[in-house]
Order: sequence, then structure tokens, then C-alpha cells
Amino acid sequence: MKNRFVVRIRIISALFIVFALVLVGKLYIVQIVQGESFSQRADRQYNKPQASVFDRGSISFQYHNNSLFTAATLRSCFIVALNPSILENPEDVWIQVSPYLSIGRELFLERALKKTDPYEEIAKKVTEQNAKAIQSLSISGVMVYEERCRFYPGESLASQTVGLLAFKEDEYAGRYGLERYYEDILVRDTTDTYKNFFVEIFSNIKKTIFEKKSPEGNIVTSLELGTQMFLEKRLKDINKKWSSDATGGIIMNPKTGEIIAMALDSSFNLNALEASQVSSFGNPLVENVYEMGSIIKPLTIAAGIDAGVINSKTTYDDKGFLILNGSRISNYDGKGRGVVDMQEVLSKSLNTGVAFVVSKLGNKQFGDYFKSLEMGEETGIDLPNETRGLISNLDSTRELEYVTASYGQGIALTPIGTVRALSTLANAGVLPHPHLVTEVSYDIGTSRTISSLPGDQVFKKETTEEVTRMLVKVVDTALLNGKIKNPHYAVAAKTGTAQIAKPKEGGYYTDRFLHSFFGYFPAYDPQFIIFLYTVYPKNVSYASETLTESFSEITQFLINYYQIPPDR
Repeated sequence: MKNRFVVRIRIISALFIVFALVLVGKLYIVQIVQGESFSQRADRQYNKPQASVFDRGSISFQYHNNSLFTAATLRSCFIVALNPSILENPEDVWIQVSPYLSIGRELFLERALKKTDPYEEIAKKVTEQNAKAIQSLSISGVMVYEERCRFYPGESLASQTVGLLAFKEDEYAGRYGLERYYEDILVRDTTDTYKNFFVEIFSNIKKTIFEKKSPEGNIVTSLELGTQMFLEKRLKDINKKWSSDATGGIIMNPKTGEIIAMALDSSFNLNALEASQVSSFGNPLVENVYEMGSIIKPLTIAAGIDAGVINSKTTYDDKGFLILNGSRISNYDGKGRGVVDMQEVLSKSLNTGVAFVVSKLGNKQFGDYFKSLEMGEETGIDLPNETRGLISNLDSTRELEYVTASYGQGIALTPIGTVRALSTLANAGVLPHPHLVTEVSYDIGTSRTISSLPGDQVFKKETTEEVTRMLVKVVDTALLNGKIKNPHYAVAAKTGTAQIAKPKEGGYYTDRFLHSFFGYFPAYDPQFIIFLYTVYPKNVSYASETLTESFSEITQFLINYYQIPPDR
């Protein structure tokens, strides 16, 4: 009997302790973690009854000293509303308030004349200055309410990556970029604004203890503010100088997969969206595919070296062209160079040279290497709407498709997919996993660091070391005849110029090209891989002319900004 009594006391004590912990936890969340939010909700009740206060987690970039820059947050903004039932002289009111609002006269009058309606909103996200100006007019029937709204301190900075909020029917949520991908973390449940706290506890103890609630928090990305700003400026300069259709770039740590910067020449102000900009909201860096051209050649060379069928000194007889399956394959200038080695294939970007490598590998083995780079798969980057690469040519029965793929034609990859594949050369043959978010800090006071696991080993480390030496020689001796060689830093790089496919009738334009460029440094212990592309630049032939200077400037910026020590 005594033992039963002791057991009962212990059970009751345990239940009491659990209840006390739940109560303390709830109080902690309300008073400490969400104290400011509840305070603002309470204030709002005096201003605009039956309206929930908008709340949402933040998105942050980093500075290279590990401090943070908030890229998406909340700030006070204002709603202007009418009470048509007491509003007098709507025309006169319109004249008085129109300097401070963007609503048109017809829409204003349509709402102002609803005499049986006590509440009609006419403007949201009004600035504090304009709100105070309207308040100072003291017009009976015109009301100003304070609220919280989404605010982007960087305005157009990384706009396609950050993303935006929009309505879909009655739901206001993340629709693009990080705002959409991490909706479940950034969103806040404001439906309980007016619940009685203690009623909720006593009526939902079981739910509180046993049901798992979706985590709510803030996200920190690997995007570095200064690098992002510099990249965006350079891309705009490239696009303007060459009147290109589009220009983009990515800077990534090839070992960790952390995206340091990703940008396009076009952007939009996230604080002032316009309906005409909808076509710009998507992110071509993860959604569009392109035939990348000769920057793919180092991967072909790596496959040949890794399989043991060639090395950097292997030679072949370059006649300038060859005929495959009834089609002519030629070098960019159509010229033959006689007996040359594989270093010359990269230095002079010879199509016939990588065709030779494919012939040594065989179609299947070559195709298997490219498939192991996951060119036809999503990278898994934490952005919505990622597209798979188009590599069906690697299942062809004809040799022609494998040869064109060896120099980046006939297969189409996303920019992020291209960066991932090329990163194997900078990452000892291992395929990295690109990602943007590095940390999530939850509202309950905990945080989680996000780091990707290493990918598959595609090439042997020795293979990538040999290809890296070859690409360093390309920069030191061949690229613009060695003009961008850095005497203190080993830089590995390669250009690409690809014909653009005709979207409807098939075949390729003879006068439209995509220029691409990739490189990594310090070459033998890389911290950065840089990828650039520009679509249909005008009155210029090769990527060495359009992108080399910008690549060199970005490289020098990173060296200075991050204070990278010399490696030679």
C-alpha cells in the first residue's frame, strides 16, 4: 500500500512538473521571444479592431567579417481608409489627399460613395511622412492606421534570390526566391492574436505537449553583401557595354557549396513592385538552361585523364575539322594545327581535340562521366522552380551527339548546374551541393547551422590536379596572350562561346552566341569559383573579349576584399 502511494505521488509530481515546464515555456515565449510582437498586437487593437498584425521572419546576408545585414525584415507602414457613411464632399477630399496617395480618382470616388459601408481601404504601405500629412488634414471620415509590412533594406539587391510576397487568392505568402522556399520557417501564425493565454493553456495541454508545431524562425544566408554588390555592378556594366539580352553570374565556395553571390544584370525594387515587372521575378540562374560552350571542355579532358586514356601530353593530329554522321565538326576558326597535345586543346579551345578524347573514351564511358556530374539532375539548391539540365543527347546512338556535348553544345544546363559540375575540378573531384542558407534561428530561442554533406567523388584528386595545372597555363600564357596572368596568384580559368539554338525551327543562329567564363582560385586550394555568362552580346565574337576583363576585376576584388595571401 505504501509503495502504491509513493508511485501515485511520483506520477502526480511528474505531471505537475511537466505542466509547470509548459507554463514557464509559454510565458517565456510570450514575454521574451514574442514580447515585442504581442505588444504591437495589443497596441493595434486600439487602432483597428479585428485586424491581425502582419508578422514574418527575417532574411539576412553576411559581411565577410561575419556580421549580418538584414535583407528582408518588417517596418511600420500605414493604411489609409475611409468611412463613406460620414464622409462629406468626396471630390474635395480627393483633391486634398491625392498628393499623398497613388490611388486614382475614379477608384477613390467608387469607394468613397459606398454610403452604407463604414470602412473602405484606399491605400496600403503608405509612408510615415504621407500618413502624417493626411492625418494633419483632420478630415472627418478619413482614417490612418499603423501596421507592419515587409521591407527590404537592400531594395533591388539580389532581388530574384531574395524573392517577394504576393497574394494568391486570399493568401499572402512567399511567391518567389527564398521568401517562397523557406515559407514554412518565415511565416508566422497570427490567428491567435486575440486568444486568452490561460484559456489556451488549460484547454490545449495535450496539444501543447505532444503535437509538433512547424518551426518559425529567421534565416541567415551565405550571400556576402559587398561581393553581391560588386558582382551586380559588373554584370550591369557587361550587359550595357555589349547590349546583351541578359547577363548573369555566380560566385561560390567550391568546397562547401555556399553561394557567396548570385546576380543578374536585371533587378527590381522589392519595395516598389510593379505589375509590368512580373516577367523579371523568376530566377534564370536556376530556372533557365543554356548550351554553355567550351567551358565544358575541361570536364571532357578530366574524364579522359581520369579514365587513363589521355594525359596533358597526349597528342593527336589536328586537321581543323572532321566529319561525323554526315555533319562537319570544326575548330572555331576552321584551321588545323597539326600534331598538338591536350594542353593546346584547352589553350586554343580546339573542338577536334575534345572529339579525339571522346573517341578514346567511347560514347558510353564519356556519357557516364557526364551523367555522374548530375548534369541532368537538379542541384537541390534552396530556391524554387529549379530546372533539370537537358542531356538526352548523352543517350544517343550517334557519335555526333557525344562529340558536340564534349564542347558544350547539344546539352543545356542551368547556370547553377554548370557551376556545380565545374566545381569538381576545384574540389578534388567531389561534387558539391550548392546552397544559400547557412543558419536558421528559431523563435523559441534555438538555432541550427546548415551545412551540406559532401557529394560523390566523380574524378580522382590526381585528375583534378592535372586539369588545374592545365587551366592555370591557359590563364598564364593563352588567355589574351597572358595579359591577365597574376604573378602572385595561380588562377585556373576557361572561356566558352556557344551558338544559340533557334527555339522553333531547329538548328542554330549563325550570328548569335552565348559567351561564358569560369575560373577558380587560389588554383591549388580554391576558395572561390566564379561563373559568368552573357546572352547574345552584339558586335563581338568571343567570350575572351566580353568577359575576361570582368573576371579579372572580380578576382582582384575578392583577393583584396578577403585579403587572400599569395600562393606563388
